[in-house]
Amino acid sequence: MRPPTRLARAAGVAFLAAVLSGCLSAYIGSAPDENTPTAPQSVQPGPTTAAPTGAAAVTVTIRDFLFQPANLTVRPGGTVTVVNADTVAHTLTAQDRTFDTAPIAPGASATFTAPTQRGAYAYQCTFHHFMRGILTVA
Repeated sequence: MRPPTRLARAAGVAFLAAVLSGCLSAYIGSAPDENTPTAPQSVQPGPTTAAPTGAAAVTVTIRDFLFQPANLTVRPGGTVTVVNADTVAHTLTAQDRTFDTAPIAPGASATFTAPTQRGAYAYQCTFHHFMRGILTVA
């Protein structure tokens, strides 16, 4: 049996790259378009007499390059604590820059105040753009 030709190897590598790319994008999602400004998705507030549905304070833990939980709900103006239980520095930064923890060293934590405007705010780590989540203010 003859070894594969250079063309056959190149075709095999291209196929494998395409398959892995599809698997990775399904796992981590696609990157946002850097040229498109992002704004919080507005949610119509309920009657002013309704009680807030989110917690007054929430905690997000960063471990294994993941926000845990990635999607969370907090009251307007609530407190969000971010604990970095990973081995490298991370941030939790709104895509529209509404909130930003600045770099959090391994083993450290940071706290910020959630926006007062109700809505869904996409966020990510500025160092590792595949780390994403949504902070819902409700």
